[in-house]
Amino acid sequence: MATVTEHRDVILRPGEYAVAGADCVLRTLLGSCVSITLWHPKLRIGAMSHFLLARRGNRAAGPLDGRYGEESLELMLDALAKEHVFPTQCEAKIFGGGNMFPDQNPGSTIHVGRDNGEAARRLLQEHGIHVVSESLFGVGHRQIAFDVATGHVWVRLVHPTSGFTPLTGEPS
Repeated sequence: MATVTEHRDVILRPGEYAVAGADCVLRTLLGSCVSITLWHPKLRIGAMSHFLLARRGNRAAGPLDGRYGEESLELMLDALAKEHVFPTQCEAKIFGGGNMFPDQNPGSTIHVGRDNGEAARRLLQEHGIHVVSESLFGVGHRQIAFDVATGHVWVRLVHPTSGFTPLTGEPS
């Protein structure tokens, strides 16, 4: 997904990203996937990703793919640069990385969500982007809404056997 300007509400599917102005709210639903939001407070321009895996196992030649964290961030940064927004001017927030199947293989060290969340932290640090908030790991999925006008991101944690439970009473 490319730069978004004409829609107020945009829903990202797995592997997509968007860059938007202050008139947009970006939304997605995360399980073990991770979303990074980037926001420029003065210009009120933001970007959001929804990636499935931290990295591609064997990156072949070809276009960048938003399904992978490393490539998703690169796509977002390229799109923001076209809007004259640079990485170190942004505030970042990270969401997701939930364990969707906690009862299966409880002793397993393989946890895709944790790998995704740790990769997001590392990538942002490598680019010098300050992380101001995160809601990572745990059990269940998260519904998130990023209001580009304010930089607020609302999060609802949904446990596998219950309804919506707000993670906090305040936006992050």
